[in-house]
Amino acid sequence: MGTPSPRVVLVLAAALAGLSAPRAAHGQPNFIIILADDVGWGDLGANWAETRETPHLDELAAEGTRFVDFHSAASTCSPSRASLLTGRLGARNGVTHNFAVTSVGGLPLNETTLAEVLREAGYSTGAIGKWHLGHHSRHHPSFRGFDYYFGIPYSHDMGCTDTPGYNLPPCPPCPWHGAAARVARKDCYTEVALPLFENLAIVQQPVNLSSLAARYAEEAARFIRQASDSGRPFFLYLALAHMHVPLGVPPPPPASGRGIYGASLSEMDALVGRIKQVADSHGKGNTLLWFAGDNGPWAQKCDLAGRLGPFVGAWQRQRGGSSAKQTTWEGGHRVPALAYWPGRIPAKRTSRALLSTLDVFPTLVALAGAALPPNRRFDGVDVSPVLFGWSDVGHKVLLHPNSGAAGKDGEIEALRLAQYKAFYTTGGAMACDGSIGPAEHHQPPLIFNLDRDIQEQEPLDVASREYQAVLPAISRAYAQALEDIATDNVSVADYSKDPAVTPCCNAQHVACRCQAPGTHAAALDHGTERRAVRLCL
Repeated sequence: MGTPSPRVVLVLAAALAGLSAPRAAHGQPNFIIILADDVGWGDLGANWAETRETPHLDELAAEGTRFVDFHSAASTCSPSRASLLTGRLGARNGVTHNFAVTSVGGLPLNETTLAEVLREAGYSTGAIGKWHLGHHSRHHPSFRGFDYYFGIPYSHDMGCTDTPGYNLPPCPPCPWHGAAARVARKDCYTEVALPLFENLAIVQQPVNLSSLAARYAEEAARFIRQASDSGRPFFLYLALAHMHVPLGVPPPPPASGRGIYGASLSEMDALVGRIKQVADSHGKGNTLLWFAGDNGPWAQKCDLAGRLGPFVGAWQRQRGGSSAKQTTWEGGHRVPALAYWPGRIPAKRTSRALLSTLDVFPTLVALAGAALPPNRRFDGVDVSPVLFGWSDVGHKVLLHPNSGAAGKDGEIEALRLAQYKAFYTTGGAMACDGSIGPAEHHQPPLIFNLDRDIQEQEPLDVASREYQAVLPAISRAYAQALEDIATDNVSVADYSKDPAVTPCCNAQHVACRCQAPGTHAAALDHGTERRAVRLCL
C-alpha cells in the first residue's frame, strides 16, 4: 500500500479531531440547575419586600430574569424531582408520592433522565445534594446518567444525626447505645443514621448537618472547575437541603431578629452566591444558571416553614388545613424562579409567562442540540424563547397533581387555564395549628380568577356569566389532558419496601455508624471521608 498524500492525511486528521473534539467547541452551553427544597415564593427578597435575607439571589434576579408565575410540577419531594428530570408528570413517569428509606424501587428505569440525554450529547454530568428517586441498585443516581454524585439519598429528616438541627417536633440525636435506639419519637427517624454518599460509597453516617451546606458548595465548585478544565460542556444538578427541616444552622444572635429560618435562608443565599461566583469565573457567558423551588413551604412546621407571599389559599384556610406543600393551592406549587446567563438572558426582566419545572428538561435538551427521547409524551415545553426575552408566552394549560393531600396520589386535581384555576379536590393537608381541612370533591369544579383573586379567597359563583363562559373550556382541557395521559407510554414505579435495602455503612454499629464513639463528626470533613466505606448496590 502506498504512502497517503498529505491532503488525505489532513482530511483524516480533521475527521478524527471532529470525532474527539469536545462538544463545547460547537457552542453547547453549560447548565447549572439549583433546586431549593420547601422554599416559599415569598422567601426571595426580589419577590417579597419583607424578605431581607437573600442579597445574592436578589442580585441574580437583577442580573437575569425573574419568573413570577413559575410552578413546581408537584408539591412534594419525589414527584417534583422526577418530573424535573423527565419533563413528565407523575401520572406518566410513575412517581406519584415519596420514596422511603426502605424503598426497593425508584424512578422507573424505562424513564429517560435529563442527565442521560445530556451525557449522550457529550456533557459531563454531576448531581450534588438530595436525590429521593431511589437509592437501591440501578435507581441510584450513578446509574441514571450522572458521572458524579455527592449527597444524601432522600430528605435529610429521614435519618438521625449527631447534629439534629431545628425541627418541629424536635428530634433527638442518633443513639450511641442499643437501648436508646428503641425509643420511638413521632415523626423522627431514630434507628438508622442519615448517610452521605460519594458515587456508590457511603462516606459518612451520620451526616454532619452543620457542615453539609459548605460541603455541597465545595463539591459543586470542584465539579465546575474540573468539568471546565476538561473542555467539555457540563450539567450540574444541585439539589439543596435548604429550606427543608431540620434546619442545621447555629442560632442567630437575638439582636439580628432573623430567627432560625432567616439564618438558614441566609446560608442558602450565600451558597447560591458562591456557585454563581464560581460559574462566572469558569465560563461566564456560556453558562445558564436556573434557580427554582421543588414545592412550597411545609406549613405544619410553623416558624420553621417559609413565606408564601400573597399565595395564602384563603378559601382553604377558612376551612382549616394547609394551603402550601402537598396541596394544589398556589402556595403549594408556585415557587421562586430565576434564570441567569450573561449576554443571552435579559437582565432586570420580570416574566409573567406561565412556566413549570417540567420545562427544564425540553429546554435544556433543545439548547444542547440534542433530541427528546422517543415513544413518549412530555408535559414540559421548550421555553428558551421566554428565557431569551423573545416571548412571554408559556403554557396555556398547566396540570397540578395531588401530592399527599386529599385524593389519590398523582391524580390531576387542579388545572390552570390562562388566569383561571379550577379545583376538583381540596383539603387533606395539615396546617401549623394541627388542623386538616376536610377532603372535598368539587363537581362542577371550584374556579378562581387569579388575576383578581391571587389569594384564592372567593371562587366564581357557578351561576355567574363568567363561570358559565369559562367552564366549557376548562372541562375540555381537563378531559383532553386525562385522555392524553391514558393513551401515553405510562410507567409504573415500584413502591415496595424491604428493610434490607436501607443504606447502612456498618450494620454492627448502632444506627449504622461509620465512626466509633468519641470520634468527632468534623474529623470526616477534612478529606478522610473520601475512602469508600461501603458500596451500596
